[in-house]
Amino acid sequence: MAPALVSNATDLVQYRIEDSQPVDTNAPKGFIERYIHGEMYKHYPEVNSVIHSHSPEVLPYAVAGVPLRAVYHMAGFLGTEPVPLYDFQDSYNQTESQDLLIRSPKLGADLATTFLKMENSTADPPITKPDYNVVLMRKHGFTTFGSDIQEAVVRAVYTQANAKTQTSAAMIRGAFEALTERQAQAWVGGTNATAFEPLTTQEAIDTEPAIRATSDRPWNLWVREVEVQPLYRNNG
Repeated sequence: MAPALVSNATDLVQYRIEDSQPVDTNAPKGFIERYIHGEMYKHYPEVNSVIHSHSPEVLPYAVAGVPLRAVYHMAGFLGTEPVPLYDFQDSYNQTESQDLLIRSPKLGADLATTFLKMENSTADPPITKPDYNVVLMRKHGFTTFGSDIQEAVVRAVYTQANAKTQTSAAMIRGAFEALTERQAQAWVGGTNATAFEPLTTQEAIDTEPAIRATSDRPWNLWVREVEVQPLYRNNG
């Protein structure tokens, strides 16, 4: 069932965290990629909501070899480093299907550990919260999480918005650099153009709590949009 068509509790299926299998053995067929969610919950007790997306704005950064960076204040949660990239080819064995789907606990676990910095991947005791808030998936999409549904949704929405902004900025920058020196000087009023750059370390650190503190504003708007959209039905 497509998520937008869920309308009541009978449409929901519960899964065990330990193996991502349904609690009810007679449950309807579920999503293949539930291992994304199950392994994140298994690895990180502080994670309570996981979102996986094929956003067309973000997908190019999982294909082009160009790092996705936090470039505006709403995306400080992306951090001060390039967003990590999980490559399925590093996980496949010789016999399994290479369909770029997280269809096993092994692939789900490999994706989950990509949320950790290298030095923390073998920590003892294990790290209970990811180091990175978003991970790109090569030729596939991205995954993010939150301590609750609202935080996960906010991160997913603004990861997409950040990618769109970065792409637009890069295109504008490329067009500007194609100008002659005389044209460029006229455009910027005779001074040098500001460099194309991501958020600074301090900007990324400071913007995340500021945006988290005001996330109720967009969240309540998104909830209302769902409530009045005829596609979505709540049948109790």
